[in-house]
Amino acid sequence: MSSRVSDVQTENVPLKSNEQALTREEITQQWPYKMKDLCNKTNLPRQVIHFYIQQKLLPEGRKTGKNMAYYGDEHIERIFLIRKLQHERFLPLRAIKALIDQREDIFTQAQLNTLREVKSLMGSFFPPIESRQEELVNAIEYLEKYSLSLQDLQDFEEISVMVVVRDSEQSIRIAKKDLWILELYSKLRSAGFTRELGFTPADIAVYEDAISQMFRRESELAISRLGHLAPQTIATMLHASIPIVNELLGRLHTEKVKILLETV
Repeated sequence: MSSRVSDVQTENVPLKSNEQALTREEITQQWPYKMKDLCNKTNLPRQVIHFYIQQKLLPEGRKTGKNMAYYGDEHIERIFLIRKLQHERFLPLRAIKALIDQREDIFTQAQLNTLREVKSLMGSFFPPIESRQEELVNAIEYLEKYSLSLQDLQDFEEISVMVVVRDSEQSIRIAKKDLWILELYSKLRSAGFTRELGFTPADIAVYEDAISQMFRRESELAISRLGHLAPQTIATMLHASIPIVNELLGRLHTEKVKILLETV
């Protein structure tokens, strides 16, 4: 999931908190919008915007009182970014937050520029957005194919590993790119990891959380050690290393299982 997050540019959405004491007039000059203005400009209800703030996808407004806050253009740009990722790329909020957190906490602007050059050189892994419009498919059809239930789909949605689009009770769609999740989970279910034994799609969150933490550390190491190299060199190294690292992770996991069984 991490690779597809990286190809959305967010350089125009720098959101940093400002703790400097300002007068009310100075605040309204820098953050001119009230919540109702934010709702009008983004065509979203206040409940959705408050939810984004609660989930730390969107910073809080600049408060001038207990129940009064002001917002700026950067809030509007961030909201449009979130909506784009949700409804055009079908990324779950977990992935969107990871993108935002990683961008703000790990990479400098120069490093982001280098990464964008690297991405442009890795077409086989990251084709341009316009060349890969996400396709939606009938979720019910694939649930039946993989012997999964609507409850399973809801569980996947709740842990934010996929986005479910509900046009009506009869029309439920998911992104075609996420079908692999259903397929692999179906294989686990067939292997005996059933709901009756307490296994549900929510368990996938264990792997998602572990991979997210690992990838964050991996990104920090890579950018600190490769950032001085030419983008073409970095792209070549990444292209070669991704399948190697994927195999390494699988083998490490297998070794952990072996060690456990050998020591009981």
